[in-house]
Amino acid sequence: MHESVIIALGSIIVLTFLCQWLAWWVKLPSILFLLLTGLLIGPGLGLLNPGKVFGDILTPMIEIAVAIILFEGSMTLNFKEIKGHMDVVSSLLTNGVIITIIGATVLVHFLFHLPIELSILLGVILCVSGPTVIAPLLRTVRPNEKVSNILRWEGIVIDPIGALLAVLVFSFIQAYHARQAFDHVIIMFILHIAIGAAMGACIGYFCGTALRRHWFPEYLHNVATLALVILTYIVANHFNSGSGLLAVTIMGVWLANMKDVHIEDILDFEESLSIILISGLFIVLAAQISFTHIYSLIWPALILIATLQFVLRPLAVFICTLSSTLNWREKFLLAWIYPRGIVATAVSALFAIRLKQNGIPGSHQLILITFLVIIGTVVFQSLTTRWVARLLGVSEPEPRGYLIVGANPVARAIATELVKHDYRVLLTSAVWEHVQAARMDGLPAFYGNPVSAYADRHLDLIGIGGMLAISARTNLNTLAAMRYKREFGVNNIFSVQTEKGEHSEHHKQTAAERFKGNIIFKNGVTFAKLNQYIRNNDKLTNTTLTEEYDFEKFRDDNPTNILLFTFDAKNHIHFFSANQELKPSKEWVIVSISTE
Repeated sequence: MHESVIIALGSIIVLTFLCQWLAWWVKLPSILFLLLTGLLIGPGLGLLNPGKVFGDILTPMIEIAVAIILFEGSMTLNFKEIKGHMDVVSSLLTNGVIITIIGATVLVHFLFHLPIELSILLGVILCVSGPTVIAPLLRTVRPNEKVSNILRWEGIVIDPIGALLAVLVFSFIQAYHARQAFDHVIIMFILHIAIGAAMGACIGYFCGTALRRHWFPEYLHNVATLALVILTYIVANHFNSGSGLLAVTIMGVWLANMKDVHIEDILDFEESLSIILISGLFIVLAAQISFTHIYSLIWPALILIATLQFVLRPLAVFICTLSSTLNWREKFLLAWIYPRGIVATAVSALFAIRLKQNGIPGSHQLILITFLVIIGTVVFQSLTTRWVARLLGVSEPEPRGYLIVGANPVARAIATELVKHDYRVLLTSAVWEHVQAARMDGLPAFYGNPVSAYADRHLDLIGIGGMLAISARTNLNTLAAMRYKREFGVNNIFSVQTEKGEHSEHHKQTAAERFKGNIIFKNGVTFAKLNQYIRNNDKLTNTTLTEEYDFEKFRDDNPTNILLFTFDAKNHIHFFSANQELKPSKEWVIVSISTE
């Protein structure tokens, strides 16, 4: 038994990585592959039976994992980002939820012939979306900022709201079958909200204060926060079962909006942990499904999915955005995107177990119907949403442009070449003369420090996928590389060398190379050297390679040229550096500086 649990856990972790990696490779949401993997190793091949392998600890594992996932999602909810669209989000979380619950309840009751109380419970569960499915879709589709922020806020906040409403309905069902008084149920619901809100706010404030005043050492920030999240969930649920999800959500929102609390590293850690938990949960829950039961419900489930997708969601969005500034294309995409996620599955699984223990008929269908809706909405929207967003023209362009730190002559020369090859650029500098010169050259330039709070609020990074640090200031280049590493990924952060001699005495006082990103251009090609040649030559040289005039011939003819970067046949940029040996071939364009 002990060995089987180890094998199961190890296999699930490996499969989560493979699914995430495959999803990244083919540019599709990972949930699609996670669901298929769970169905394959569970009911398909019979290799995993989670209930048998994990036994009584399966339900607590799901509960703790969902709490951590909700906390991580809620930490991204900064009130500044939703400014101007709070009315839409509020309406979707009230009017939209009511429309969805009523419509889903009626459909479930008549399609699956469930008792009215279970139909209401399932209607509430099906109004829940969540960050586990919204976030991967947003990363893949990349809708514009307005649509993205609305969907992200709605998806995260609806989780605890839906869970609380489900707890209320579940309490009514239990009270109805136990013949308890109506006022008892109302009191329990009020306690759910009061305890969850109080616990989340108090521990969120304590955690933020502790981080701000450095009560914890730096290396324990992530561990301490995770411990407090789990403590919050456990204590809230201990006082009132069902308050934990609300508590951890409020704790995350509190931290995200608390002044002078830096949560970037914590968010990185929680995000990585959430990826593992989300992936593992989808595989485990999918492995519990029986194909026999799915077949018996497939046709009414398809009708339910189609109605949720093409009737109820568009109706809710239309009503909730009547007075908004969104155009019809943005409203259409909002109506198209609303997959159901892990919280809906977890909540339905937990309630199905408890209702079954109480002998309430039809309870076993809760998780099956929920899971079919999740599969249907996730698969359909994963395969179509990116195409719909592009067709509507509300998706961001491919993020292949570059944020350039610096607007000096070197930065301007490189930016000009990138623009010639249809790359978007945005130069940044705190030197007004450089910004003015860049704008005179027709280059977009931001006046200000790229690592300032002002830049966080005002830099337009749409279409930007990487950073080039081409400032004469070493410290600024390093800070910018560290700041934007999470934004663009370490492989898309590049810095020019500003000091001579990698092993000089002065090098002992400079920042470690790993903080600077990828050092571009060959050894000895420093910013000062580039600046000298560009000021003298005023422009860069472009050379297109052919079969007759290959890279070796180019080097023979121009032995002293400084090689900067090259564009391949597909117009992808590659930087020359000491750590990467490029082999340009036919149709590649070599960009260099002539030193003659």
